[in-house]
Amino acid sequence: MNNNDVMKKLRVALQLRDDDIVHILGLVDFRITKTELSGIFRAEDHENFKPCGDQILRNFLNGLIIYKRGEQAAADKTAKAPRPRSGTDENEAPKIVKAPRPRTTTDENKARRPRTEAEENKAPKVLSQNYEKRSTFIKPIKKKK
Repeated sequence: MNNNDVMKKLRVALQLRDDDIVHILGLVDFRITKTELSGIFRAEDHENFKPCGDQILRNFLNGLIIYKRGEQAAADKTAKAPRPRSGTDENEAPKIVKAPRPRTTTDENKARRPRTEAEENKAPKVLSQNYEKRSTFIKPIKKKK
């Protein structure tokens, strides 16, 4: 049984129309058109058949909870406290682990701070517009007369 079959069976069992399903998916901020929805309910050999992905089914089931039980039931489900890990002492305070700071490259560090005088002297000189760089050497560009 695939996701399309699950959606079809839920639609029939709950006597839902396309408008109801679009509304249910809208409750979880998932937008879908009636045209896309009708592709899910078509036969697999139809040219406009669309396979129902896991994301659509997941959002439909989450929206169905809100549709049937109300907004509060969905909030209670997500607000459950995490269970303590097995093998830890309940009286022991949980360890706080800091997330590692993202590393910056040296180029980003140089761009953030002003250059010192020593760095200014080491900086490569910008060539004038009369020269172009070749693979191994620099030579002047000949001007056309």
